[in-house]
Amino acid sequence: MNDLQLLINDQAVAASNGATFERHNPMTGAVATRAAAAGVEDAKAAADAAQAAFPGWAALGPGERRMRLLRAADILAERVDEFVAAMMEETGSTAPWAQFNVHLASNMLREAGALTTQVSGEVLPSDKPGTTVLAVRQPVGVVVGIAPWNAPVILGVRAIATPLACGNTVILKASEICPKTHHLIGDVLSQAGLGKGVVNIITNDPNDAPQVVDALIAHPAVRRINFTGSTRVGRIIAETAARHLKPALLELGGKAPLVVLDDANLDHAVNAAIFGSFMHQGQICMSTERLVVDESVADEFVRKFAERANALTVGDPAEGKAPLGSVVDQSTIDRCMELIQDAVGKGARLVAGGKANGTLMQATVLDGVTDAMRIYYEESFGPMVCVIRGKGVDDLVRLANDTEYGLASAVFGHDVTRAIEVAKRIDAGICHINGPTVHDEAHVPFGGTKNSGYGRFGGKAGIAEFTELRQITIEQGGQQYPF
Repeated sequence: MNDLQLLINDQAVAASNGATFERHNPMTGAVATRAAAAGVEDAKAAADAAQAAFPGWAALGPGERRMRLLRAADILAERVDEFVAAMMEETGSTAPWAQFNVHLASNMLREAGALTTQVSGEVLPSDKPGTTVLAVRQPVGVVVGIAPWNAPVILGVRAIATPLACGNTVILKASEICPKTHHLIGDVLSQAGLGKGVVNIITNDPNDAPQVVDALIAHPAVRRINFTGSTRVGRIIAETAARHLKPALLELGGKAPLVVLDDANLDHAVNAAIFGSFMHQGQICMSTERLVVDESVADEFVRKFAERANALTVGDPAEGKAPLGSVVDQSTIDRCMELIQDAVGKGARLVAGGKANGTLMQATVLDGVTDAMRIYYEESFGPMVCVIRGKGVDDLVRLANDTEYGLASAVFGHDVTRAIEVAKRIDAGICHINGPTVHDEAHVPFGGTKNSGYGRFGGKAGIAEFTELRQITIEQGGQQYPF
């Protein structure tokens, strides 16, 4: 197996100390990828390369930046088979999930291309005679993106696409779980001809992550950080960035509620809940984790939902015969089993699934979950969902909001006006009416509230995150001053 190298200044280079680390296939245990294990010096070298490339990339006209990003989108789509193979080997992904990753990531690059001409400003009035005030947006410099493994192509591209469109150069710190998948993103952008040092990819041993991230954030050229991952690590990123007075955009954990009102179309709600709960084995930040159902329709909803969940099959993703594949590691199974045991021991009913074979776990549904159970609060990030029963709109809203997280949510109801009012009361950055909690598009704002983080990816909202808003005034000569 050839060692995967770092991408610094458009060159494939080994780690400065020659170190490597391995990622193993979660299904077979075989080595999936052996990658360069960057250290602090490598992180600094990547930041130096991005800093040197920044003036040239920022000076490019928006049309040229757009053409290079569009070329990258096309190349990414053409290389779908490589991304599918890497995701299946490194994360246990099914082929359809990997293919969707490439599809949406390609759209994100195209949307980023379209944004290059939308980095705009405005002319403001001034009380000072003979003065014109301009508010202009300019690129900030070097942006560090830190992306996770669960939707690696989508989230890896998202971490760097809008920063590039705004005229910044970037460093993508790859996930230790999917180094090859994230390295392929850099390879695509290099092939598209973005330029030396414009995109840099760092892979590192999990044990070295704190030092590497600290070095990246501390580098003087780095002006923005974005991180997608757990709330625990997000706090560390935020604290580190704050010490250096550098803004961070954080998309963190989730415990997405799907609220079923008493007038909901239950078949539609079940369809959406099945997809939202079990797509990619529930390992999506937007995954439906809490089904908050009005007690007047709960029995029928649970019957229909459990029937659908029990019909879902799970199997080796390499065989491509089952909608559910492997979870990312055995610790996910262990955590889910602990949550099931705790809930059942405290009175919940296991109405679907509940068993695992290695890293293959059945779609699992727990009914009658209360706030005495760990699953009520804790993010499972696996193929399991809990049903929480409530009575009336006020109680359903209270239950939906009874979580530290606030990323995605959904409301099902026939009376759309009432459903909109419920959606307004749910404390989450995203709410879908009569649709699943799992939904994203390249041009829409994406982000959370509470412990799900702050800031917004997507479309024009991303421009504000990755540019500096400056005041520039133009004054006529001959001004009068008091002395």
